[in-house]
Amino acid sequence: VQLQASGGGLVQAGGFLRLPCPASGLTFSSGTMAWFRQAPGKEREFVAAISRSNGTPYYTDLVKGRFTISRDNAKNTVSLQMDSLKPEDTAVYYCAVREFRPWTTIDGEYSYWGQGTQVTVSS
Repeated sequence: VQLQASGGGLVQAGGFLRLPCPASGLTFSSGTMAWFRQAPGKEREFVAAISRSNGTPYYTDLVKGRFTISRDNAKNTVSLQMDSLKPEDTAVYYCAVREFRPWTTIDGEYSYWGQGTQVTVSS
C-alpha cells in the first residue's frame, strides 16, 4: 500500500487548502483513513479520521468546524479540506490507513503512511 499526500503550501491566516491523498494497493473496504500532523518540535498529533465503510468522520477539537475529511472509496482517496486556517495549523500533514479496524488517535495503530506535505500558515 502506498499513499501520496499532496496539496500543501503557504497560505495566509484565514485562507484554505485542500489535501488529497490517493492510496494504491488497498485490498480491503473496511478500516479507517486518517490525517495526522506534526509541527516543529512537537509530537505527531491526530487531526481527523473517516470510516471507509460508512463515511463517519471524527475530528480533534482543535480543527472541528474548520476542517472536513472526506473519502472516495472508488478512487481510494482521502481528502482534508482545511478552511479558516490559523498559524497554529502550520505542520507537516500525513495521511494514514488503519486496516479493518475503527478509528483511533494513536498513530502507532495505523499501518500505512504517506510521505507528508508541508502546510505553512502565515499571520
